Amino acid sequence: QGQLVESGGGLVQAGGSLRLSCAVSGRTFSMYATGWFRQAPGKEREFVAGISRSGIYYEDSVKGRFTISRDNAKNTVYLQMNSLKPEDTAVYYCAADLRSFLSTWSSRGMDYWGKGTLVTVSS
Repeated sequence: QGQLVESGGGLVQAGGSLRLSCAVSGRTFSMYATGWFRQAPGKEREFVAGISRSGIYYEDSVKGRFTISRDNAKNTVYLQMNSLKPEDTAVYYCAADLRSFLSTWSSRGMDYWGKGTLVTVSS
């Protein structure tokens, strides 16, 4: 079973950068589709970025600013966030799914979740 632990959140000024990391346990990490979701106060959890054997996917508002990557040797997935905006403030969750070729990302369909890490962007 996969266990996910996020790190790297914090407080940053608008225009700044943060890199989130997600360590995934389990010997089959390379088979997982992995992604990042976020949930702002009073809002539903939404997809941010995902990577699977089908490709790399981004939510429109983060395209060109965020980059998702993974290191299979380290069982870790990353989210590099640049040009941060106050509206990026949220708890960011790492998620994994056993469907290696996942191409449609939904918070309702992922198999495993981390506990989240808070990102706060001040204006």
